[in-house]
Amino acid sequence: MTNIIEQIRTIGIVPVIAISDANGAVPLAQALKAGGLPCAEVTFRTAAAADAIRQIKTHVPDVLIGAGTILSSEQADTAINAGAQFLVSPGFNPKVVAHCREKNYHIVPGCATPSDMEAALEMGLTLVKFFPAEQAGGLAYIKAVAAPYAALSFLPTGGIGPKNLAEYLSFPRIVACGGSWMASKDLIDAGDFATIERLSREAAEIVRSQR
Repeated sequence: MTNIIEQIRTIGIVPVIAISDANGAVPLAQALKAGGLPCAEVTFRTAAAADAIRQIKTHVPDVLIGAGTILSSEQADTAINAGAQFLVSPGFNPKVVAHCREKNYHIVPGCATPSDMEAALEMGLTLVKFFPAEQAGGLAYIKAVAAPYAALSFLPTGGIGPKNLAEYLSFPRIVACGGSWMASKDLIDAGDFATIERLSREAAEIVRSQR
């Protein structure tokens, strides 16, 4: 998974996407890429997720494509078969993580407690999602809990936006931050890809200021 982690680190932000109509997936991915964020985590909160991943993988292949809100082994298989390059889950489900490790899928499980983090390390993982970041203690919590787990890096998601992005990225153990502010569901549903591109560009500039 090292190459995927380095790609995510270079981009600095993982846009979290909830898309209801797969027909908007390609222009959405193009807008993110044009704005300097060639990455998308398409969440399995909608029925269009797998088709959206397939469309992006086919038509915008240089965008790093992940699948989020993976809650079962079956969803993991569906996402990978559609073209997802990495998987993200909100929590640590040992059964799902074991399935992904067995299949050599790149999985980033949600870990909000030391017990979760030790379980992730036990399964050979080095990158975990910290969710919901702000509500669970924010950057101060991450810094505190990171100390005994030197092998772990973090992908905080939840409550992160333009006002606190730079602060999170200033901590070296944070590979990238997840967020949806640059491509909210309202903007996607409205087909406002120009605004998505602009907000993506502004976010990418914040990343560059910290890297």
